[in-house]
Amino acid sequence: MKTPISLLCACLPLLAWAAPYTPKDGGAVIEQLPRRADATQLALRGLRQQFDAAPQDLALASGLAQRYISLARSDTDPRYLGYAQAALAPWWRQAAPPVRVRLLRATILQSTHHFSAALQDLDAVIVQEPGNGQAWLTRATVLTVQGDYAQATASCARLSALSTQLVTVTCLANIASVTGRAAASERLLDLTLQRSAGAAPELESWAATLLAEMATRRGEWALAEARYTKALAQQPRDSYLLGAYADFLLDRQRPQEVVKLLKEQQRIDALLLRYALALQAQPGQQPAFLAAKAELAARFNAAMQRGDTVHQREQARFALFLQQDIPAALQLAQKNWAIQKEVPDMRILLEASLAARNYTAAQPVLAWISTNGVEDVALQRLVRQLGPQDGAKISAAKKAGVL
Repeated sequence: MKTPISLLCACLPLLAWAAPYTPKDGGAVIEQLPRRADATQLALRGLRQQFDAAPQDLALASGLAQRYISLARSDTDPRYLGYAQAALAPWWRQAAPPVRVRLLRATILQSTHHFSAALQDLDAVIVQEPGNGQAWLTRATVLTVQGDYAQATASCARLSALSTQLVTVTCLANIASVTGRAAASERLLDLTLQRSAGAAPELESWAATLLAEMATRRGEWALAEARYTKALAQQPRDSYLLGAYADFLLDRQRPQEVVKLLKEQQRIDALLLRYALALQAQPGQQPAFLAAKAELAARFNAAMQRGDTVHQREQARFALFLQQDIPAALQLAQKNWAIQKEVPDMRILLEASLAARNYTAAQPVLAWISTNGVEDVALQRLVRQLGPQDGAKISAAKKAGVL
């Protein structure tokens, strides 16, 4: 799952295909297809017909690609991002495609963890269009995921003259929440959201989701749940939001609610993982759990064969908690940490290090927490469980604020 900023960037995995599936009987439902009479699908078909007649038309291609990206978010269907890339095929491999193509390409590249390539495109867009707010926001997203907080903050700051106050404050709060300024940034974001009545639903959901995560990190469970509920009321099918709320429920030992929440959302690997974790925690769900576990194994194996590293965080959780393969989980968590450095990335590496009784493997996260002032009750609990056993551990734990 990606950072909350990516709620605005349609950043879903591009190639989250499952292994071939053979239904047990002819009555099994394999796929729920969109209704042909659905207004969105009708509009999309019309746009697609225009594009098919003129595939070199830049305006049509970029418009179609943007529509596909939006559908990828609203329908939690990663296949639409593949369709978006296909629409941009005439320009996709160009070193310097038109600005609108470059921005769309950066969005898709970010979703597949090609961060350097995405940043190259974003920087090129900004050179040509310094006032492109979406480029600055997406750049902030990439840099935040990578843990380059200074550059990410600078990108967010540029939004103050280019976008609404809610967008700017949410962008900045996302960074401040993991750099020792959680309390102040949460208060400011909450106040800004209250003053932003009439904002687009996706913007309100983005801010409410981040506020829910902030409350969760402080251990304010009732407040966090109220905020998750508010966000879900606005964006009930948002995959990032569903995953974050499912994690909240799992931590609160409420697996039955996770099963209900995600029963129809298993197309996305990250959501199927949480669904399986919830099934595992409930008695009488062994057949369903084993089926979900086997499906996840097939998907992760297929991803590894493709060389797809997008889901390493989720795969590490799968290896640790569902397969009980501690060495594999630790290796995956370490590889993931080399790529991205969000709070869930810190957590899975600490969890795997704890399971492996490998304090050395946890050191990069402990140092990161100490250096950046990360505040999170789950991380604090894990650090306490890890040690200390010697002077160096005591010093690191004190710096991290957990002793």
